[in-house]
Amino acid sequence: MRFTLRQLEYFIAAGETGSISQASERINISSPSISTAISQLEQELEVQLFVRHHAQGLSLTPAGRVMLMEAKRLIEQAEAMYSAATATSEEVRGQLNIGCLTTLAPMILPELALSFMSAFPKASIRPFADHQETLLSGLHKATIDVAITYDLQIPQGIDFLPLVDLPVHAVVGETHPLARQSAVTLQELVELPLILLDMPISAEYFMALFLKEGLQPTIGFRFSQPDVIRTMVANGYGYTLANVTSRSEQALDGRRVTRVRLAGDHRPMTIGVATLKQLRKSRLLSAFSAHARAFISDSYIPGMVAPAMGHKRR
Repeated sequence: MRFTLRQLEYFIAAGETGSISQASERINISSPSISTAISQLEQELEVQLFVRHHAQGLSLTPAGRVMLMEAKRLIEQAEAMYSAATATSEEVRGQLNIGCLTTLAPMILPELALSFMSAFPKASIRPFADHQETLLSGLHKATIDVAITYDLQIPQGIDFLPLVDLPVHAVVGETHPLARQSAVTLQELVELPLILLDMPISAEYFMALFLKEGLQPTIGFRFSQPDVIRTMVANGYGYTLANVTSRSEQALDGRRVTRVRLAGDHRPMTIGVATLKQLRKSRLLSAFSAHARAFISDSYIPGMVAPAMGHKRR
């Protein structure tokens, strides 16, 4: 099944009100999110649910009327299941759709998901990895329930629970002249080729570090794949900037990179748990947020060198 109960709820609201705008007011969800959910349902079910009338709302198609009854039945059954579970047990159960930022997912997501399912055996996790814009869109469209991401351009409609701050640092190949330094400044880096992580919002963050100092970096290459950047750096094509600190210093080809502290006062990135503010938090979602808060901190991050450990190392 590739649709969610939330998408069904959006469809029901539109079907019963006959209007996207009225459905938006009824369930306090933006009109574009409702429209997108309905379009995704139509695509998944391969059926037209509504006839759209310009400036006159919506009319259910014959198939839409049947689907509306079935959708309401599914929602009622789901609510009955949760009610029964609440009445008979305090266990956390159900499937949680978790999105994670591409740069964080390889390190954080596997261990965090496994530890949560070990703590709550009746819970299951369906993981997704993507860039920031897609994760925020997924929360609004109800295709994901929660996102592990950075505090970059978080809109007002999203709740963000901060977990740990990650300072920015430079990454160079182990034979690079800067690899022997304990710290480096942006002024020292500005003339060197930067291999930029070219992902939405992330690229803006790294460029802003230079602009704040009145500098313009020399961009040698742009890639949206972190592993490609790491391998290019390890092979001496340039340096990169990063907040993530992998426990492994090896690139995929076996060559090594070195992390160098970036001197100066620079905005860190904060890892946190993002959820849609308007939706009531389920027991499952609340349990996951609490688990993430207990599991990720300044002294421990799955798959990464935590900031406190990095300080001790130096």
